[in-house]
Amino acid sequence: MARALLGFASPHLSHLQTKTPPITSLHVTAMPDHSHHPSLDITGGARDRFLPPLSNTLTRPYNPFPLIGWNRHVETIFASFFRQIPDVKLRRECLRTKDDGAVSLDWVSGDHLDVPPDSPLLILLPGLTGGSQDAYVRHMLMRARSNGWRVVVFNSRGCGDGPVTTPQFYSASFIGDMREVVDHVSSRYPKANLYAVGWSLGANILVNYLGRDSNTCPLSGAVSLCNPFNLVISDVDLRKGLNNIYDRALASSLRRIFKKHALLFEDIGGEFNIPLAANCKTVREYDEGITRVSFGFKSADDYYSNSSSSDFIKHVHIPLLCIQAENDPIAPSRAIPREDIKENQNCLLIVTPQGGHLGWVADSLRGAPWTDKVVMDFLKHLERGASKALASCTDPQDVQHAESLIT
Repeated sequence: MARALLGFASPHLSHLQTKTPPITSLHVTAMPDHSHHPSLDITGGARDRFLPPLSNTLTRPYNPFPLIGWNRHVETIFASFFRQIPDVKLRRECLRTKDDGAVSLDWVSGDHLDVPPDSPLLILLPGLTGGSQDAYVRHMLMRARSNGWRVVVFNSRGCGDGPVTTPQFYSASFIGDMREVVDHVSSRYPKANLYAVGWSLGANILVNYLGRDSNTCPLSGAVSLCNPFNLVISDVDLRKGLNNIYDRALASSLRRIFKKHALLFEDIGGEFNIPLAANCKTVREYDEGITRVSFGFKSADDYYSNSSSSDFIKHVHIPLLCIQAENDPIAPSRAIPREDIKENQNCLLIVTPQGGHLGWVADSLRGAPWTDKVVMDFLKHLERGASKALASCTDPQDVQHAESLIT
């Protein structure tokens, strides 16, 4: 909003002039934007569409918990090790994929009986080596479930103590499993609107899927959090200074998963470097030994440069909310594709000044991340819009047209 300040003649001077003088200049003063707190950097082509429904939450700043949020590493590590893990009973379903692989889907126990079949369905994609056991995943699961949504956690191959049945895990650019999971849950609950939330590497996979399958994606909306976006930049930053802590921790988790299933790679031959992967000290070493070979890349650099979701966000055709922390040590701010997000009429980007990686430790020291309420408000807004669009249709052709607009 802007206000124009125009000069005009005083009535006391009317005897000195008979005509209004021509306007020779225009001074425009920008009015403050009260739709969000000034500490939040909010942009995107869908800003005008999606910011108003979030204004109640975003008019307040993100205030990290005292002593915890003063340092990005402290906030990241605290959230990883000391955040409360909600107790929830899950029912596991192992989905066999077309290439004889397997992914693990964790549903809330009893939801198949208690939640109506047309309730909105939320798919959760954890970060690298993460799964349904992680605190940030369970907090989001509990919030969505408390709002009457059906929730399923998509554990990638080998994650969440899931099985590995072929000599292939998963990668930042492999969306085959995501396609099959979406098709599977969609066929099981055909009356439900589908949504997805991804964190870190899971967010990168999600945005890759949304962009590459933009014309066929059946999701009604999605949220990306702590997305590394540009994996070349993220790889460089991960090996800098104290970030080495996370590099080694992630490598340790990758080694642990690999060693559980090492027999599948015995005598595999080819370009695989099994000793390098089995003893990796960095994520890059693991990707060089296993990941890039499994998915046909020439090198780790080739894998990173061709797996970045920053290259595909411009093609996203459904509502997408991206939330990042300016001080994220693993998903660096300089990797965010800001210009493409600004030009995409379906995207909204929120950047908080602090938060770390998967942190956002705010009012409750061990409670849910600050982002959970923002995410849920966004998804509920989309679901209300989807429900209204369908409710206003009486003719079957109108219903079909409304569904096509939603997805």
